[in-house]
Amino acid sequence: MTKFLNKFAKDESGATAIEYGLIAALIAVVLIAVMGTLSDGLTNAFEGIETELNTAGDAPAA
Repeated sequence: MTKFLNKFAKDESGATAIEYGLIAALIAVVLIAVMGTLSDGLTNAFEGIETELNTAGDAPAA
């Protein structure tokens, strides 16, 4: 029984899995933050294009 407990105490494979899980979670948080920032910029760009197109469509032909 003591051999089993010693072997179990020295086993670090679970710690490695937890570390990989934490790294994956951190990457996910960073990606969500970056995509949130980019989505605001893209929304503003397309709204500007829409405004320009609507304004150009309302102008009388020369």
